[in-house]
Amino acid sequence: MLIYLLRRLLLMIPTLFGITLVVFTIMAMSPGGLTGAALVGGADLKPEQKQARIDYYNKRYGLDDPAPLQYLRWLNNVSPIGFEYDDDRKIKGFSFTKGSDLGESIFFGQSVIDIIKDRLPITLLLNVITIPLIYFIAIVVGMNAARDRGGRFDVSSNVIMLALWSLPSMLVGVLLIGFFASIQHWQWFPTSGLSSSEAYQMPFLPHWSSVSDILKLFVLCLLSVMGGAMLGKLQNISLRTGIAALFGLLGGGLMASAHPEFIWANWIIWPLLFVALMVLVSRSASDIFRTIVFSIISLIVAVVFAMQMLGGDFISGFLADRIWHLILPTIVLSYASFASLAKIMRTSILENLNADYARTARAKGVAEEDVLWQHVFRNSLLPLITILAGILPSLLAGSVIVEQIFSIDGMGKLVIEAVQARDRELVLSITLISGILTLIGYLISDILYTLVDPRVQYD
Repeated sequence: MLIYLLRRLLLMIPTLFGITLVVFTIMAMSPGGLTGAALVGGADLKPEQKQARIDYYNKRYGLDDPAPLQYLRWLNNVSPIGFEYDDDRKIKGFSFTKGSDLGESIFFGQSVIDIIKDRLPITLLLNVITIPLIYFIAIVVGMNAARDRGGRFDVSSNVIMLALWSLPSMLVGVLLIGFFASIQHWQWFPTSGLSSSEAYQMPFLPHWSSVSDILKLFVLCLLSVMGGAMLGKLQNISLRTGIAALFGLLGGGLMASAHPEFIWANWIIWPLLFVALMVLVSRSASDIFRTIVFSIISLIVAVVFAMQMLGGDFISGFLADRIWHLILPTIVLSYASFASLAKIMRTSILENLNADYARTARAKGVAEEDVLWQHVFRNSLLPLITILAGILPSLLAGSVIVEQIFSIDGMGKLVIEAVQARDRELVLSITLISGILTLIGYLISDILYTLVDPRVQYD
C-alpha cells in the first residue's frame, strides 16, 4: 500500500504539469496573448502613458519573453528547487532550497499566496459541509427507495430526485434568493456574503439574556426530538400517517406565521409542503430513516417556535450567523449531486439484494435487516466511492456559480476575476491548486476502496 501511495504521489507531478501547460497554452493563444499590451488593452491613456505601462508590465512580469520561456520561468518559480534570478531576470545559480513562489498578482497587486489564503478556506468550507450532506441524503434516500421498490416512497422519491437533478443551479439560486431572501416574500435568509456586518461584534456562540429562556429552549428541543423519535418508531401505519399529517399541518402553519406580514400564499404552500413531506416519510419502511427525519423536522419546528414565543434578548452569535448565511449556498451546491447519487445508490442496492451472496444469506436464515446492513450495504457503497473522485472538482466548478450568485469571495469568484483580468500568475496558481485537490480526491477514493472492500489490494 505504501509503495502504491508513493507511486500515485509521484504521478501527480506530470499530471499537474500537463494541466497547467494546457491552461497556459489556451491563455497564450487567446486574442492578445500574454503581453503587456493585452493587459493595458483599450485604457483611456495618452500614447506615452500607455507605452510606459506596457514596458512596466513586460519588465516586472517578463511578458515580453516568448510564451514557452514564460511558462518555464513560472514552472521554475513554483518548484521548490530550481534556478534563482536577479533583478534583471538573469540566472544567478541553482538552488535546492529556494522554496516555492506563486508570484504576484497583476490584477490585485499583491502576492498570489496571500490572495489564495484568504479565498481558499471559504470554498473548502462550502465543500466540507456539502460533501457529507450529499452522501448522507443520497445513502438514506437511496436505501429506503430500494427497500420500498415499487412502493409510494420509491415512486415519490424517484420523481423528486429526477426533478431536482433537472433544475439548473443558476435558476435555483436566483429563485431561492427571490423567495427566501426578498422582502416581498419570506425574508428569512441573507441575500449575500458569509457574515453580516454585526456578526464580528457578537460573541461566538448564541445566547439569550434570560437563563429561563435557555432552559425552556432546551426542554422544548428535547421533548420535540423525543416526540419525533417516538413517531418514527410507531408501527401502526395508519396512525403514524395521521399523526404525521397533523404535525405537518401544525408545523407548516407555524412556519407561515413566522413571517411578520400576512401573505395568504404562505398559509397554503407551507402546510401543504410539510404535510406532503411528513406523509411521505411516514410511509417509509425503515424505522431508522423515519426516526432521524422526524426528529430533525421536530427540532427545526421547535427552534422556530422558540424564536417567536420566548422572551428576553436573543443574540445569534457569530457561529449561528455564519450557519444562517451558508444554508442557501449549501442547498444550491448540493441538491443536484445528492439527487443523482440517490438514484445510483438505489440501483446499487437493488443489484446487490438480488446477488447470489444475498440469496445464500437468506437461505441460511439470516434476517433481512442483517442481510441489508451486514452484506449488501458495504458493497453498495463502491459506486458512490467511485463518484467521490469526481465530486470534489465538480463542486469546485459549481462554486463558481454559487459564489457569483451569493456574492461570496471564494475561489470560484476569484477564478472569474483572474480570467477576466488575464492575470497569468493567478490563473495558473488556481489551476495548480485545483488540480492538486482533484488528484487528492482520486487518491482518497482509492484508499476508501480498500476500507469498504477487503478484496481490493494495492500491494
